[in-house]
Amino acid sequence: MAEIKQAERSAKAAPEHSPASDGKAPRTPRGQRTLRKILDAALEEFGEKGFSEGSIVGITSRARVALGTFYTYFDSKEAVFQELVRDMSGQVRDHVAPVLAGATDTLDGEGLALNSFLKFVRTHRQVYRIIDEAEFVDPEGFKKHYMTTVERIGARLQAGKDRGEVSAMDSTLATEVEAWAIMGMNVFLGLRFGVWGKGSPDEVSRVANRLLRHGLQA
Repeated sequence: MAEIKQAERSAKAAPEHSPASDGKAPRTPRGQRTLRKILDAALEEFGEKGFSEGSIVGITSRARVALGTFYTYFDSKEAVFQELVRDMSGQVRDHVAPVLAGATDTLDGEGLALNSFLKFVRTHRQVYRIIDEAEFVDPEGFKKHYMTTVERIGARLQAGKDRGEVSAMDSTLATEVEAWAIMGMNVFLGLRFGVWGKGSPDEVSRVANRLLRHGLQA
């Protein structure tokens, strides 16, 4: 599974991005911890109230920092929300990536990825509200979240095709269509079994993985 590991490493190899607004990156470990507190508080505030009803005062109250401290790191409510979208997208990626190392083949990796995502959603239900609202508050961040997720899935599928583990169709769109379909399935399974109600991640991912391996044809 070397190609899978390399694809995930490459996704992390980009230059480190500071969550703060331009020119406001923390210079000390203490500043980084404060910035993290603000982001975590923003997740609670927006996750509970939504972007429109959420407020900077609510964020600073939850983070137990002064109002001025917020502006030390962020220019506005929009700025912290935009960063929160990137942060949550990164957390999903980083939670899923390690389990791929234990995959026996490409499709097993997709099953493990779904299982890990379902477990993440159980403890981070706010991710759905944050990403959904991003369509209107941060359209570029919304698009990037899904596009980068599809790119990672597509890279894994293509690596599997190159190894002969995944069937290849005679279509230049095949891998992209398949990657979008897998991501869409994962998103709605997370909504159904992670946010709306409980279901064993092992069982949900087992059933979904059978669908990937064998399809629906009798």
